[in-house]
Amino acid sequence: MELWYTEKQTDNFGITAKISKTHVTEKTDFQDLAMIETAEWGTMLVLDGMVMTTVKDEFVYHEMVAHPALNTHPNPKHVLVVGGGDGGVIREVLKHPEVEKAVLVEIDGKVIEYSKKYLPSIAGALDNPRVEVIVNDGYMHIHDHKNTYDVIMVDSTEPVGPAVSLFTQGFYKGIYDALKEDGIFVAQTDNPWFKADLIQSVNRDVKEIFPIVRVYCANIPTYPSGLWTFTMGSKKYDPLAVDETKIPEIDTKYYTPRLHKAAFALPKFVEDLTK
Repeated sequence: MELWYTEKQTDNFGITAKISKTHVTEKTDFQDLAMIETAEWGTMLVLDGMVMTTVKDEFVYHEMVAHPALNTHPNPKHVLVVGGGDGGVIREVLKHPEVEKAVLVEIDGKVIEYSKKYLPSIAGALDNPRVEVIVNDGYMHIHDHKNTYDVIMVDSTEPVGPAVSLFTQGFYKGIYDALKEDGIFVAQTDNPWFKADLIQSVNRDVKEIFPIVRVYCANIPTYPSGLWTFTMGSKKYDPLAVDETKIPEIDTKYYTPRLHKAAFALPKFVEDLTK
């Protein structure tokens, strides 16, 4: 008998993957968590019925959260990752030697625990001495740390459950205050096929707070529609002004110095959402 997992990405559309094994299913204090083994994508982390990451394609998302911002800021010494308990963004952040300290604030400690156990290639950097792991509410952490970080990365789920507060203008204002005077933040902002309204509202809210706002895209096949957006807000530095010839080559599978500016070249229907 074959076993398949299906994520309903809308009421009328979903993706499905053949399962070879279920490692864990648990209702944590915050969400429904599952770690499953798929024939096509390897180990898959699922939260509240949504695919968060898989071994096969995780590098795209994690690289594109981390590297565009870190290669835009000239000296990112202190970095905060909100969410991201699987550790993938932290792993990419640590590829930048100028980062002295990376703080991970994840509300659900079970995500960290099971990622370390079942996703070691993703979560392995969480024990690095340059990393501080805090199990707490990222919203409150930002509120309590003014003028602290050079770069803040929001690696959240979609705006449901514990992540709802991470898509509000109040949160973006808190991020602005938690950043130093030349700080940068980046957040995943879902897909333009099914969540156009979300992209528009986030873009509008961030533009009211940050003087420089840029949206960029990446292809992530296990995420809804496969086309994913990220929104960057910067107090001083424009990612489009970066000299790509000075971006160092690092160990990546998706992001490159050539891709840095190219990712900001949006399809017309996505560009229209940012106006």
